[in-house]
Amino acid sequence: MIDLPDEDLMVAVRDGDLDKLAMIFERYNKRLYGFFMKQTCDPHTSEDLVQDVFHRILRYRHTYREGGKFMTWIFTIARSALLTHQRKRRHARDEVELTELVAAKGPLPGADLEKHEESAMVRRALMRLPEDKREALVLSRYENMSYEEIAKVAGCAVGTIKARVHRAIKDLSREYRELQNEM
Repeated sequence: MIDLPDEDLMVAVRDGDLDKLAMIFERYNKRLYGFFMKQTCDPHTSEDLVQDVFHRILRYRHTYREGGKFMTWIFTIARSALLTHQRKRRHARDEVELTELVAAKGPLPGADLEKHEESAMVRRALMRLPEDKREALVLSRYENMSYEEIAKVAGCAVGTIKARVHRAIKDLSREYRELQNEM
């Protein structure tokens, strides 16, 4: 049972075997958390969004169709949850500066200071990117999704995703250099 493909697990969940959702959770909760952390830089929001994704899976399980790739389906749900969160946040925003958010993070356990500072600068540079470019870059480079899969998640053409990732890498490099110069 443990070796069942994601698609088979989801079909079982869709058909009423809700115990299989725990296996899907075990396989995807850390990946989703990482995706949300790269988008929000907020551990509590990321945890809430992961829970929201699994709540949505449970609520909309009847919409899952066999034949599609499960990872594309779950990241489409994750993207929808993130966009809903961002819309709500924009309406009731007490804006906190990104630099304060990043500065509030303590060093990672066991990580040396230099590596942590570089990592923090990359996170800060990533957060300076527009949401569409950041999303494409995170899904491509951190989640190892293909351009085709990302296009399905984002609901756009593959060429659009390729351009976004290319521009995001260029913009990330520029933002990173600017942050280095500010130091």
